Amino acid sequence: MAVSATPPVLSPTSNPGSGGLFRSDPLYTSPAESPRLNNECKMVEVHGVKVASFTVDGQELICLPQVFDLFLKHLVGGLHTVYTKLKRLDISPVVCTVEQVRILRGLGAIQPGVNRCKLITRKDFEALYNDCTNA
Repeated sequence: MAVSATPPVLSPTSNPGSGGLFRSDPLYTSPAESPRLNNECKMVEVHGVKVASFTVDGQELICLPQVFDLFLKHLVGGLHTVYTKLKRLDISPVVCTVEQVRILRGLGAIQPGVNRCKLITRKDFEALYNDCTNA
């Protein structure tokens, strides 16, 4: 019995039968490919200081832990107090993706061991800042 020395070549467009080993549609969509998310981080100025920002759903969102460290830490008891104020002000932060957290850590916007982060709009930050300074 003779054995062929070269195996058959299948291209991604080959259709090797009705069962099909190859799919033309992706099995999953990467969060980076989602139109809602943008992993491009920009540094924007808030109260004269540069902070990390992402654009999500067309809105500029800034890094909550970073603005807490820069502007709010000396005004309130801690981050828990900030989250209580956010609830009272009816502000819902956006949770960062894993990739966004990595970017923020790389920029030094958040501490190296942090694995979660939230983003808020400038308008929401200003409402929070005013609440902290006028309380």
